[in-house]
Amino acid sequence: MSKRVLIIGFFLLVATAFFAQTERVEYIPTFDRKLIHYGFYLGINQNDFKLNFTDKQIPNPDFPGSFYDKPNVTVVVNGGFNVGLIADLRLHKNLNLRLEPGLVSNTKKIVFNHLTNSSIPQDSIREIGSTYLHVPFVFKFSTDRYKNIRPYILGGVSYDYNFSSNERNQEDNSAGEFRMKTHNFMYEIGVGVDFYLYYFKFSPSIRGVFAMNNEIKYDNDLNSRWTAPINFMGTRGVFLNFAFE
Repeated sequence: MSKRVLIIGFFLLVATAFFAQTERVEYIPTFDRKLIHYGFYLGINQNDFKLNFTDKQIPNPDFPGSFYDKPNVTVVVNGGFNVGLIADLRLHKNLNLRLEPGLVSNTKKIVFNHLTNSSIPQDSIREIGSTYLHVPFVFKFSTDRYKNIRPYILGGVSYDYNFSSNERNQEDNSAGEFRMKTHNFMYEIGVGVDFYLYYFKFSPSIRGVFAMNNEIKYDNDLNSRWTAPINFMGTRGVFLNFAFE
């Protein structure tokens, strides 16, 4: 699954729904007058890592007195899923504040290309399976309703609790354990469309999620061949959500 597939799928869905707006009857016309309403969402995601490197030279233990080449790290991503609940507070006819706690799961593989010639081949690959408690607070800015559709944009911040972090594990990459921080903060922006159906509101949206803090837990060795070259490692992802309210 690629980000291109997510984006194309979302816009195809929106385009189809727009062309389907032939009914002149407005469904659930008083829905947006509610002060508070609730819902849930299902979705898919693809999370990558943004990586920045230091200029520090890392000693190569396989060849005493020598150093590794410039760090070269590749992230291989797999798609994941997200599911959660929605609590929506109406602040203004075009502005809502939303709390959207949920679970996000995905897997990634990190390939340390500068270690591919290591005496231990498996040293160059680390598998990362991540399950997060994802708690976004987002503002939703909507246009005025047109028949049974209402486009919107959203933006806000979120807190992520990483159940798979291993931050407190005393073993590090020297024992095959790649550690990530447990507590992380993100900002997110996105676009979507509300579709008013006979009994409920259906809202597909696509959003980008970006880490604000460094998520890597550094190895105990200051000259670690895995973590010492990395100055910053933070999530950047694309979420495609389908909300039912």
